[in-house]
Amino acid sequence: MPDLKKTHRLVKTPQISARYLADYMAASEIGKRNILTASKYQAIARVVQHDEAKQTISKFFRSENPAIDHLTVAAKKLRDRMADSDFDRDVFDHNADYLDRFAKVVHVVEMPDKAEILAPGQSQKIEIGGVKIGADLQFRLRRVTKTNKIKIGAGVFRYSKGKALKPEVGAWQSAFLLGYLGETAVEAGAEPEGKLCVTLDMYTGQTYPAPTDSVSRYKNMQAACVAISERWDNIKPPANAVF
Repeated sequence: MPDLKKTHRLVKTPQISARYLADYMAASEIGKRNILTASKYQAIARVVQHDEAKQTISKFFRSENPAIDHLTVAAKKLRDRMADSDFDRDVFDHNADYLDRFAKVVHVVEMPDKAEILAPGQSQKIEIGGVKIGADLQFRLRRVTKTNKIKIGAGVFRYSKGKALKPEVGAWQSAFLLGYLGETAVEAGAEPEGKLCVTLDMYTGQTYPAPTDSVSRYKNMQAACVAISERWDNIKPPANAVF
C-alpha cells in the first residue's frame, strides 16, 4: 500500500495567532472548535498570503505624503508581473485586489490624531496561559503628551475579500494589542494607550481602537488561553487528515 501524502502539519505545543484568538473570542462553540483544529493541524497546501499588499500599505501610512495613486500603481505592477506558476499568479492577483480595494476605502480610515506612525519592527511571540501567540503588527504608533509622557500603540490589518470584519472581532483584536504591548514594551517608560491600538478592516476602511473594557477583555483572553492549553492534547484532527 503506497504511503499517503501528508496533508497537515501537527503543532504539538499550544499556539495560535492573534488573529485566530480574536476570532475565537467572538466565535460560537463550533467556530471555536474549528479554529483550534486549524491551529493544531495546519494544512500543508499552499495558502495565498497578502504579505506584499500589507507591506505596501504599511509604507503608505508611514510616508510623508501618502497618495492613493501609490496603491493603485502598486496593484497594477502586481497584475503585470510575470508569474512562474499558477499559484504565483494567484498570489499577485489577490494582493492586487487587496490594494485596489483599500484604495477605494482609504478615505474612510480614521487614524489616531497626533501620533507618529513607525515601522512595525519585530512582532515577538508571547505566552499567555501556556499558549504561544504571534502578533502580526503592521505599524507602531507613538505620541508624546503635553506632560512629556510617551504613549505607544500599534496597528494590524484584517482583510476578507467581499466581507466586512465583525466589529466584535475588531474589538477583541485591538484589546489584545493593548495587552500585548504591555508585555512587550520596546521603549522604556512608554505606556500603551487604547486609542493607539487599532485594527483596520482593509475591506471597509473601518478603524477599531481598543475598547474601554480592554483590560477585562484581556483577562478573558488569558482565561481562554488556559482552557485552550488544557484542551490542546485532546483536539482531534480533521477527517482524512494525514500528518
